[in-house]
Amino acid sequence: MKRESLLKRFFTLYLPLAVILVFILFPFYWTFITSIKPDSELYGAITYWPKHVQWESYKKLFTTTVDFLGAMKNSFVVAILTTMVSLTASTLASYAFSRYRFPGRKAMMALFLSNNMFPTVLLLIPLYTIMRNMGLLYKPASLVLAYTTFTLPFSVWLLNGFFNDLPLSLEEAALIDGCNRRKAFFKIILPILSPCLVATGVYIFMTSWNEYTFAVMFTNKASRTIPVALKSLIGQLGVDWGMLTAGGIITIIPVCIMFFFAQKRLVEGLTAGAVKG
Repeated sequence: MKRESLLKRFFTLYLPLAVILVFILFPFYWTFITSIKPDSELYGAITYWPKHVQWESYKKLFTTTVDFLGAMKNSFVVAILTTMVSLTASTLASYAFSRYRFPGRKAMMALFLSNNMFPTVLLLIPLYTIMRNMGLLYKPASLVLAYTTFTLPFSVWLLNGFFNDLPLSLEEAALIDGCNRRKAFFKIILPILSPCLVATGVYIFMTSWNEYTFAVMFTNKASRTIPVALKSLIGQLGVDWGMLTAGGIITIIPVCIMFFFAQKRLVEGLTAGAVKG
């Protein structure tokens, strides 16, 4: 009976889980082994591990004219600034929508949501004109403003749900004890909602880190980000698969490190308000 229970658990739980993990992780594994293969093995027979491991692609990535190190710096600057601006604005806006009742509140929330109904490519021409008139074209500030336009609506809706689940009695108790609205917000609300802020910040950072459409329009060679730098490795005469896959592996490392340190807060933030009672 015990053996039958183990077999049932294996076929209903462990085996499907293993298949899903292989399906998810195999592309990353294939990208990594492609980045360490010599050129002679890239276009030959399919091998699941290189016969001769080499790291030349990583060396070339930082020493050729691609300027991958500069692109990483630009991506970090844009992603961090976008996260700070969008998270600050969305936190204040969602708090106002959750705690105050004013005319047009529901219409404005619907307007925020409708912004995500349209493809971002529709914003390219008007945003390009705005950035050019403001003198921000080909500067990191143009990407920060552009990314804020489409990360802000979802962030407001996400944080608004967290604020709605937070009992109003916590703020009322703080106000009775002598805090004003500002002190109650910074000393009571924000510390409690820190997991939710981390979850929203991770979403904003990843969106800014991986975005390509706006980056290719609003940057030049000096200000381009990682996705645009990787695209430059695809030329008319072929694709440098070694450098392209090496760049892909290096690109996901900062995101993996961020998830490693923020995973506890991230899970708490994503599950906040999931249980009622």
